[in-house]
Amino acid sequence: MIALLTLSLVGLFVGFVFSMPIAGPVSILITTHALKGRLSFCILAAIGASVADFIYVFASVFGLTQFYSFLKPAIPYVLLGGMFFLFYIGYRISKTRLDLEKFSHEGEGTANSQNRRGFVMGFLLNFLNPTLFFSWITSSFIVISIVSSLGFSTGGLSNTVDNSFNSINKKGEDSALKQKTLSYLHIGKKDGLKKLPVEKPASWGLSLVSSILYAFFLSLGGVLWFVYLSYLLTRNRHRINIGTINSLIRWLGYSLYFFGIFLGYHALTLWRS
Repeated sequence: MIALLTLSLVGLFVGFVFSMPIAGPVSILITTHALKGRLSFCILAAIGASVADFIYVFASVFGLTQFYSFLKPAIPYVLLGGMFFLFYIGYRISKTRLDLEKFSHEGEGTANSQNRRGFVMGFLLNFLNPTLFFSWITSSFIVISIVSSLGFSTGGLSNTVDNSFNSINKKGEDSALKQKTLSYLHIGKKDGLKKLPVEKPASWGLSLVSSILYAFFLSLGGVLWFVYLSYLLTRNRHRINIGTINSLIRWLGYSLYFFGIFLGYHALTLWRS
């Protein structure tokens, strides 16, 4: 029971903190619409993105490496789809122009149809980026290993994550991934974590519950951050000059092109390998 509580709190903290940098497609989407006063859109987009996060986090910490093996042949095509989707959203955002008359009335009642699309857009932005699988398995390995090394019980989840991490690494998906992570943790060094505690493997049922709780609260932490950010921006947007907001929105749209190019580059790299 203590292990489940620990994983829930750690997941909530990690999801909240890791979502803070405003440097990702979902953050840009939410920031843009918050500056337009569309709080409902932002909340639905955050929930949609969190559902995709939940899928990838659960798959990584529960040890569903076969999930990745099944998805692998389609990854270049998914990344390519993500690239075009980002280009489309970036174009729509960069062409946005708010004027003073509409700016004061823009809000919850004027864009109900767009608000309903927020969930789908948030979900697709994250789901069409399978590299999140690697990001979450790496971050989960680091976080859960540190929690375990501090003497907190993870209900055997540290063992599961370690096996999943090693399994992905053995497939040669990222030859430097494990070495960089172990180096970060200072495992094996005299002045670092000499040896991570080895927990007993959890039963299938406990491992399932632990993985679901960790993934759920991590996703919830992300939603809480984005709701807080959206609330701050929508409530204070009138303090910013309308011209500045239009310029900011335009450059946020342009930045999505760079994320699209990044996904396209990964797709080409996978096709060549």
